[in-house]
Amino acid sequence: MKANESSGCARETFCVAWQFINWHKVYGKVKSLQRRIVKAIKEGRHNKVKSLQWLLTHSLAAKLLAVKRVTENSGKRTAGVDGVIWKTPEQKLEAAKSLMRKGYRAKPLKRVYIPKRKGKKRPLGIPVMHDRAMQALYLLALDPVSETTADNCSYGFRPRRACADAIARSFILLSKKSSAEWVLEGDIKGCFDHINHQWMLDNIPMDKVILRQWLQAGFIDNNRLFPTKKGTPQGGVISPTITNMVLDGMEQAIMNAAGVTISKDGQKMANKHRSHLVRYADDFIVTGNSKEILEFRILPAIRQFLSERGLQLSEEKTKITSIYTGFDFLGQNIRKYGEGKLLIKPSKDSVRSITATIKMVVKRHRASTPDTLIKCLSPIIRGWCNYHRHVCASAHFNALDKYVWYATWRWAKRRHPRKSARWIKNKYFASEGANNWIFFGKDKKGTVSKLVRACGISILHRWPIKGAANPYDSDWDDYFATRMNLRLARVPLNSVDSLVSVRLPGAYKRL
Repeated sequence: MKANESSGCARETFCVAWQFINWHKVYGKVKSLQRRIVKAIKEGRHNKVKSLQWLLTHSLAAKLLAVKRVTENSGKRTAGVDGVIWKTPEQKLEAAKSLMRKGYRAKPLKRVYIPKRKGKKRPLGIPVMHDRAMQALYLLALDPVSETTADNCSYGFRPRRACADAIARSFILLSKKSSAEWVLEGDIKGCFDHINHQWMLDNIPMDKVILRQWLQAGFIDNNRLFPTKKGTPQGGVISPTITNMVLDGMEQAIMNAAGVTISKDGQKMANKHRSHLVRYADDFIVTGNSKEILEFRILPAIRQFLSERGLQLSEEKTKITSIYTGFDFLGQNIRKYGEGKLLIKPSKDSVRSITATIKMVVKRHRASTPDTLIKCLSPIIRGWCNYHRHVCASAHFNALDKYVWYATWRWAKRRHPRKSARWIKNKYFASEGANNWIFFGKDKKGTVSKLVRACGISILHRWPIKGAANPYDSDWDDYFATRMNLRLARVPLNSVDSLVSVRLPGAYKRL
């Protein structure tokens, strides 16, 4: 360990057994440095930003937090090419102390392929644990910069933002009678795999030596080493943030093409073409009041913007659609009906996906106990419904419950072909209120578990997060606190969002 890092470790009080680390103090130290970075960016002190980033990446608190992240997420048991994973508290503490810039060499990624729709496969690169922790460490210093300089219309892979915010923003932009009636659906072809390395090295504000190693580490596929001459590793901890920073500026390019000026507070002035961008990672939509504006002015500007970064649009997925025809965006179908009523519903592909998944799970557990089947089905149903609960999905929830009942009824009939329907109902289906068909089961201890019902998940319309909201900026603490604690009526709602009504029930739903 370097002398200055060793002395820093001695000064900090986190060098104890992993189980006894004061994580509240660790988070506080890292958050304090991140807020200082945001303040320096807002003041235009770029050299100060670099100094604070160096201080953060050499802080033991940040190193502990980076190791904690990679050893507690969903990929903690997935090893890289070296086969090493950190399990014990001793391994985690030693790993945190080993995160040093001096002598660091990134190892190649392990290439795996995950299935996509229509039989295609997506390449995924898995770094070794040490590289993952280094990426998580430098992400702590890069994320405050990214959040401060990000486009207001960007919602993907950013803290405190979700798909529901992007969908809610789309509703606001398209629901009015005076809203734009044409939409450009954009999709970037192989976004992670084709970003120009030199552009990232010139424009991403982080340690260039470390970034170059990650970009040029290569990958191993079928025991062969392949170099990486472009793109950022899809599967790396820091890759989504880097990709967002590559695509930041698209909104300004679109506004310039449409002849719209953007003020310092993010307000669009004289937007006569009603051009707006909503982006979630590499999926985005652009609105316009005519097809010609989108085709001859907006689309060429986007292509030019992407070509500078080594990217291009997917021709088969990029198209211009009327709002009355409707389009799919982030698993939702957005369309105007009749005299201009906008409805957002789960897309047909999303419905097919959930029903196919349920069918596969039920088929796979033909010989399992009811309790095991419920433990497998409930998270799937609950996750799908929680994702779609912010749109007009009541009818789809009812249809899903009917499909689940039919699947579980056939499952029970197959297990007892000689029993009567009444016997099967009494054995596997319970009554609760007006519902007499709730699938249930008991484990070995006699504990009863019931299958979650889609209709039991209420529809809760979401008000989108403010575009300029920054979780690393202390000026937004009250705003985020109120959004996270919807029941705290003591915080004045007008200070949270000027569009929130005074009546509490509606106001809370809009948050």
